[in-house]
Amino acid sequence: MLRPTSLRPAFRSRAVCSTRFASTGSNPQLDAAQKKAQEVLSSTQQTATKAFESAKKIAGPLGETAGKYLASTMKSAGPLGERAGKLMGRYKEPVLYNFAVFREIAKQVYRAEGLSPPSSIDVVRSAYRTMWTNATSKAFWQNAINNGEVAKLGIYALEAYGIFKIGEMVGRRSIVGYNLD
Repeated sequence: MLRPTSLRPAFRSRAVCSTRFASTGSNPQLDAAQKKAQEVLSSTQQTATKAFESAKKIAGPLGETAGKYLASTMKSAGPLGERAGKLMGRYKEPVLYNFAVFREIAKQVYRAEGLSPPSSIDVVRSAYRTMWTNATSKAFWQNAINNGEVAKLGIYALEAYGIFKIGEMVGRRSIVGYNLD
Protein backbone atom coordinates (compact mmCIF):
# COMPACT_ATOMS: atom_id res chain seq x y z
CA MET A 1 0.00 0.00 0.00
CA LEU A 2 1.27 3.43 -0.93
CA ARG A 3 1.38 6.11 1.64
CA PRO A 4 0.19 9.57 0.59
CA THR A 5 3.59 11.09 1.30
CA SER A 6 5.27 8.74 -1.15
CA LEU A 7 3.07 10.03 -3.99
CA ARG A 8 3.98 13.67 -3.57
CA PRO A 9 7.21 13.55 -5.62
CA ALA A 10 5.36 11.75 -8.41
CA PHE A 11 2.69 14.45 -8.52
CA ARG A 12 5.32 17.17 -8.49
CA SER A 13 7.18 15.70 -11.42
CA ARG A 14 3.99 15.46 -13.49
CA ALA A 15 2.84 18.97 -12.70
CA VAL A 16 3.20 21.25 -15.66
CA CYS A 17 5.00 24.41 -14.78
CA SER A 18 4.11 27.05 -17.27
CA THR A 19 6.32 30.07 -17.12
CA ARG A 20 5.67 33.06 -19.30
CA PHE A 21 8.54 35.17 -20.43
CA ALA A 22 8.31 38.66 -21.79
CA SER A 23 8.98 38.75 -25.48
CA THR A 24 11.92 40.73 -26.69
CA GLY A 25 10.16 41.92 -29.83
CA SER A 26 7.46 44.54 -29.95
CA ASN A 27 3.84 43.49 -29.90
CA PRO A 28 1.70 45.80 -32.05
CA GLN A 29 -1.48 44.94 -30.14
CA LEU A 30 0.15 45.66 -26.80
CA ASP A 31 1.59 48.93 -28.09
CA ALA A 32 -1.82 49.97 -29.45
CA ALA A 33 -3.51 49.09 -26.15
CA GLN A 34 -0.95 51.08 -24.16
CA LYS A 35 -1.35 54.06 -26.48
CA LYS A 36 -5.15 53.90 -26.15
CA ALA A 37 -4.85 53.68 -22.34
CA GLN A 38 -2.63 56.78 -22.31
CA GLU A 39 -5.14 58.65 -24.50
CA VAL A 40 -8.02 57.68 -22.22
CA LEU A 41 -6.05 58.74 -19.16
CA SER A 42 -5.19 62.13 -20.63
CA SER A 43 -8.77 62.74 -21.77
CA THR A 44 -10.06 61.75 -18.34
CA GLN A 45 -7.63 64.15 -16.68
CA GLN A 46 -8.74 66.95 -18.98
CA THR A 47 -12.41 66.18 -18.34
CA ALA A 48 -11.85 66.08 -14.60
CA THR A 49 -10.03 69.40 -14.69
CA LYS A 50 -12.82 70.97 -16.75
CA ALA A 51 -15.41 69.49 -14.40
CA PHE A 52 -13.61 70.92 -11.38
CA GLU A 53 -13.44 74.34 -12.99
CA SER A 54 -17.10 74.22 -14.00
CA ALA A 55 -18.04 73.09 -10.51
CA LYS A 56 -16.27 76.12 -9.11
CA LYS A 57 -18.14 78.33 -11.59
CA ILE A 58 -21.51 76.72 -10.83
CA ALA A 59 -20.94 77.05 -7.11
CA GLY A 60 -20.31 80.71 -7.78
CA PRO A 61 -18.56 82.77 -5.15
CA LEU A 62 -18.81 79.93 -2.67
CA GLY A 63 -16.92 77.52 -4.96
CA GLU A 64 -14.22 80.02 -5.75
CA THR A 65 -13.93 80.90 -2.07
CA ALA A 66 -13.58 77.19 -1.24
CA GLY A 67 -10.91 76.79 -3.92
CA LYS A 68 -8.99 79.78 -2.62
CA TYR A 69 -9.38 78.52 0.95
CA LEU A 70 -7.94 75.13 -0.02
CA ALA A 71 -5.05 76.77 -1.83
CA SER A 72 -4.30 79.07 1.11
CA THR A 73 -4.55 76.13 3.49
CA MET A 74 -2.02 74.21 1.43
CA LYS A 75 0.33 77.25 1.42
CA SER A 76 -0.11 77.99 5.12
CA ALA A 77 0.55 74.35 6.02
CA GLY A 78 4.00 74.79 4.51
CA PRO A 79 6.01 71.69 3.71
CA LEU A 80 3.42 69.48 5.34
CA GLY A 81 0.69 70.87 3.07
CA GLU A 82 2.84 70.45 -0.01
CA ARG A 83 3.61 66.91 1.03
CA ALA A 84 -0.09 66.17 1.53
CA GLY A 85 -0.80 67.64 -1.90
CA LYS A 86 1.83 65.40 -3.46
CA LEU A 87 0.41 62.38 -1.65
CA MET A 88 -3.04 63.26 -2.97
CA GLY A 89 -1.63 63.78 -6.46
CA ARG A 90 -2.34 60.24 -7.66
CA TYR A 91 -5.89 60.37 -6.41
CA LYS A 92 -6.69 63.86 -7.64
CA GLU A 93 -7.99 62.78 -11.04
CA PRO A 94 -10.29 59.99 -9.81
CA VAL A 95 -11.62 62.19 -7.03
CA LEU A 96 -12.33 65.01 -9.45
CA TYR A 97 -13.92 62.61 -11.92
CA ASN A 98 -16.17 61.11 -9.24
CA PHE A 99 -17.08 64.60 -8.08
CA ALA A 100 -18.05 65.52 -11.64
CA VAL A 101 -20.20 62.40 -11.98
CA PHE A 102 -21.90 63.10 -8.64
CA ARG A 103 -22.49 66.71 -9.67
CA GLU A 104 -24.14 65.66 -12.93
CA ILE A 105 -26.38 63.12 -11.21
CA ALA A 106 -27.36 65.63 -8.53
CA LYS A 107 -28.11 68.20 -11.24
CA GLN A 108 -30.37 65.74 -13.09
CA VAL A 109 -32.24 64.81 -9.90
CA TYR A 110 -32.56 68.50 -8.99
CA ARG A 111 -34.12 69.28 -12.37
CA ALA A 112 -36.33 66.16 -12.57
CA GLU A 113 -37.78 66.66 -9.09
CA GLY A 114 -38.21 70.40 -9.50
CA LEU A 115 -36.22 71.09 -6.36
CA SER A 116 -35.37 74.56 -5.21
CA PRO A 117 -34.08 76.11 -2.01
CA PRO A 118 -36.61 77.79 0.27
CA SER A 119 -37.55 81.23 -1.01
CA SER A 120 -37.76 82.81 2.44
CA ILE A 121 -37.34 82.05 6.11
CA ASP A 122 -41.14 82.00 6.48
CA VAL A 123 -41.31 78.84 4.34
CA VAL A 124 -38.84 77.10 6.67
CA ARG A 125 -40.70 78.29 9.77
CA SER A 126 -44.05 77.08 8.43
CA ALA A 127 -42.59 73.65 7.59
CA TYR A 128 -41.21 73.21 11.10
CA ARG A 129 -44.41 74.59 12.62
CA THR A 130 -46.45 72.00 10.66
CA MET A 131 -44.15 69.17 11.81
CA TRP A 132 -44.43 70.29 15.45
CA THR A 133 -48.20 70.64 15.21
CA ASN A 134 -48.52 67.13 13.75
CA ALA A 135 -46.17 65.62 16.33
CA THR A 136 -48.17 67.08 19.24
CA SER A 137 -51.64 66.46 17.75
CA LYS A 138 -53.63 63.52 19.09
CA ALA A 139 -55.80 63.48 15.95
CA PHE A 140 -52.73 63.10 13.71
CA TRP A 141 -51.55 60.04 15.64
CA GLN A 142 -55.01 58.45 15.64
CA ASN A 143 -55.25 58.98 11.89
CA ALA A 144 -51.74 57.52 11.43
CA ILE A 145 -52.70 54.42 13.41
CA ASN A 146 -55.90 53.93 11.43
CA ASN A 147 -54.16 54.38 8.05
CA GLY A 148 -51.14 52.24 8.91
CA GLU A 149 -48.78 55.20 8.60
CA VAL A 150 -47.28 54.40 12.01
CA ALA A 151 -45.18 51.62 10.47
CA LYS A 152 -43.72 54.04 7.92
CA LEU A 153 -43.03 56.64 10.63
CA GLY A 154 -41.39 53.95 12.75
CA ILE A 155 -39.11 52.96 9.89
CA TYR A 156 -38.14 56.60 9.35
CA ALA A 157 -37.36 56.92 13.07
CA LEU A 158 -35.30 53.71 12.97
CA GLU A 159 -33.34 54.98 9.95
CA ALA A 160 -32.62 58.28 11.70
CA TYR A 161 -31.49 56.47 14.85
CA GLY A 162 -29.27 54.13 12.81
CA ILE A 163 -27.63 57.02 10.98
CA PHE A 164 -27.05 58.74 14.32
CA LYS A 165 -25.42 55.61 15.78
CA ILE A 166 -23.19 55.15 12.73
CA GLY A 167 -22.11 58.76 13.10
CA GLU A 168 -21.22 58.12 16.73
CA MET A 169 -19.15 55.08 15.76
CA VAL A 170 -17.30 57.06 13.12
CA GLY A 171 -16.74 59.91 15.55
CA ARG A 172 -15.20 57.78 18.26
CA ARG A 173 -13.42 55.50 15.76
CA SER A 174 -14.67 52.44 17.54
CA ILE A 175 -17.83 50.36 17.48
CA VAL A 176 -18.09 50.08 21.24
CA GLY A 177 -16.75 52.55 23.79
CA TYR A 178 -14.08 55.19 23.66
CA ASN A 179 -10.32 54.65 23.71
CA LEU A 180 -9.25 56.08 27.07
CA ASP A 181 -5.53 55.42 26.72
